[in-house]
Amino acid sequence: MSLKRTFLATAIATLPFAVQAADQTLTEIVVKASKDNAPSPNAAVRTAEVDAMRAATSDSASLLRDVPGVSLYGAGGVSSLPAIHGLADDRLRIKVDGMDLIASCPNHMNPALSYLDPSNVGSMKVYAGLAPVSVGGDSIGGSIVAETPAPTFAAPGQGSIFKGEAGVFYRSNGDAKGGNFAATYATENFNVSYSGATAKSGNYKAGGEFKTFTATGRGSDTLDKDVVGSTAYETRNHTLGMAFKGGNHLFEAKLGYQDMPYQLYPNQRMDMLNNEQTRINLRYLGQFAWGSLEARAYHEKVDHFMDFGADKQYTYGTLNDLNNAAVKYTVNGMPMYTRGTTKGLSLQGEINLSERDLLRVGGMLQTYRLDDWWPPAPDCGVGNCIGGMAPLTFWNINNGQRDRKGLFGEWEAKWTPQWTSLLGLRVEDVTTNTGAVTGYNSMALPGATNLSGMGIAMGSMYAGSSVAAGPNGRDAFNALDRKRSDTNWDLTAMAAYRPGETFDMQFGFARKTRSPNLYERYSWSSNTMAMVMNNFVGDGNGYIGNPELKPEVAHTLSLTGDWHSADRAYQFVATPYYTRVGDFIDARRSYPGAAATNITAVNSFVRLQYVNQDARLYGIDLSGKMPLGKTGVGEFGLKGQFSYVDGENTETHDALYNIMPANAKLTLTHRLGNWDNALELVMVKGKSDVSDVRNEIKTPGYHLVHLRGSYAWQKVRVDFGVENLFNKHYFLPLGGAYTGQGMTMSITGAPWGIAVPGMGRSLYAGVNVKF
Repeated sequence: MSLKRTFLATAIATLPFAVQAADQTLTEIVVKASKDNAPSPNAAVRTAEVDAMRAATSDSASLLRDVPGVSLYGAGGVSSLPAIHGLADDRLRIKVDGMDLIASCPNHMNPALSYLDPSNVGSMKVYAGLAPVSVGGDSIGGSIVAETPAPTFAAPGQGSIFKGEAGVFYRSNGDAKGGNFAATYATENFNVSYSGATAKSGNYKAGGEFKTFTATGRGSDTLDKDVVGSTAYETRNHTLGMAFKGGNHLFEAKLGYQDMPYQLYPNQRMDMLNNEQTRINLRYLGQFAWGSLEARAYHEKVDHFMDFGADKQYTYGTLNDLNNAAVKYTVNGMPMYTRGTTKGLSLQGEINLSERDLLRVGGMLQTYRLDDWWPPAPDCGVGNCIGGMAPLTFWNINNGQRDRKGLFGEWEAKWTPQWTSLLGLRVEDVTTNTGAVTGYNSMALPGATNLSGMGIAMGSMYAGSSVAAGPNGRDAFNALDRKRSDTNWDLTAMAAYRPGETFDMQFGFARKTRSPNLYERYSWSSNTMAMVMNNFVGDGNGYIGNPELKPEVAHTLSLTGDWHSADRAYQFVATPYYTRVGDFIDARRSYPGAAATNITAVNSFVRLQYVNQDARLYGIDLSGKMPLGKTGVGEFGLKGQFSYVDGENTETHDALYNIMPANAKLTLTHRLGNWDNALELVMVKGKSDVSDVRNEIKTPGYHLVHLRGSYAWQKVRVDFGVENLFNKHYFLPLGGAYTGQGMTMSITGAPWGIAVPGMGRSLYAGVNVKF
């Protein structure tokens, strides 16, 4: 037996009959304002089992899966996209150490939280719907604020300190393994720290066999029928920090670097085969008699590369070359590069106007530059040109620009011991632009053929004549005035009421605005291959941009009631909400040059254009907990949560895409001395109300059982458990369409109707040692 299997078996063997997952918490992620009884943006959020989950996942976004109202779009193994009340991705403001990071990829393979390893999470806060303007901006669905650990210093007279921690983990499904190391040296006024982590996994197995792409010539024949193709990943993250403290002033610098050799995607037609991020983050924090002042400057650069991973390489069969000889032709190269550069400045102050009143004011400036270019395919030259992907470089986004400037003011007042209010206004200017573009070709190449041996009139593929009219061909797009400027404003008004020790109520209204991203406005080609590359929702369809898109404007009403015992041992929280979005960016099948069959197609992938329409979402989050009693074998408790959201396009009456069906979670907890355990039941309703315009795939309902346990000494913590204990076969409701293997570039040839299967049984164990 290998060492890793011995280690895992030993850990699981120590699992007592009643063991359940650890209820250890990183911090309480309810956002608390600076005044007592101040409005909480998400009162339904309580503690997250972060410490226990670090051994079970390498995806930091998944640490939020116990937060009511938060669901996860399936993506790569470390890059799932969180959704709050049905709104996800760029509709959320996600900050990592104060930086507004942007996904630089036409498939959004490198979202903000993918640069943060779970072992380096210091705190995570969720602001659902009614986000204060001080943490909002350019988002309509809420905010997530993630922080690495804050710098620590030696106590007065202590001299210097040196401390750190190291950990390893192993998961049986996918043969996943990894480790983390962190160390800090500090005096009373100086701190230097380092943290690093690595994680690697192969393709995971589903809970049983499912339909795959293994027909001859249509995909990889090397995968077993229960293996979910294109789910492997490897990532390495490093952070070096330095901090200086003098009196009430703190200066901090953090340098970050990520090297991700690969992360494969089961719901995209390409894979990430390299992602390199470098970042520098400077911060000043000062405390004064009148309040506090925080300033930040940051710079991020991302170099991103996509191509076919091994599971997506495929064989066409025969190809007529220039000599009309029948040959086998394997597609194994279609390079795509993206480079993004983000620079940001922010300044925020808190001013104590009186015992009753607190004023927050601030401003920000962010510049973002994006280049997205696709060199000629190495298998595409005279005589064997696949769809005309040569001889030029295809520019998807050329010198894309998205600049934000914003100011906000926020007034918090404590009127009585029972009543507190929060009122904020934010104004932003968002300017976007992009340079001229070109397709793979601009002239006919003598003798060039496609896979059917037909000549390619290359000049007609990407020029203005490739579409009937509009800004979707190269010539028409380049003739446009592409600069767009939006003046957006947000308003948040909230109040909190606490009549006694056993009830809290929070309610309010928010108006939020988001401008389109560069891909939504400027992806320009109606060529099928180009359209399927511009897809960041994982539904397998093709998308084209729309330079005339307007900003989305959301109006949200929310109410939270929190009933609890004085010691909060018993608690029940309910949060109903309603959101109406004007100019919601949805999709339509009709666009200049669209085929008639595209309009009526069912049970197939389709081509879509982004368009402004109206939408509404409503739902409710419930959560609660209660003790069950103490016995000779420990203390038992019960906690649960339920979430429901309904989203509809009010113009077409179509369901919004990727709305999580009703779901619930019930957890039996157990504590005995240093043991901290849980038995968890997850229940998800079938997804039958789907987006017809996208031919969204329905998924059946399911239930899963997870078993978790932990044991902690003073310096050592051991976590272990079993995910999907009974190896249940199920499909991810938000996982999108399965395109993880085979002929993924064909919008008509690739099989439709297969959702991404969820992971089968996985045993895991992790050890963390502090020194």
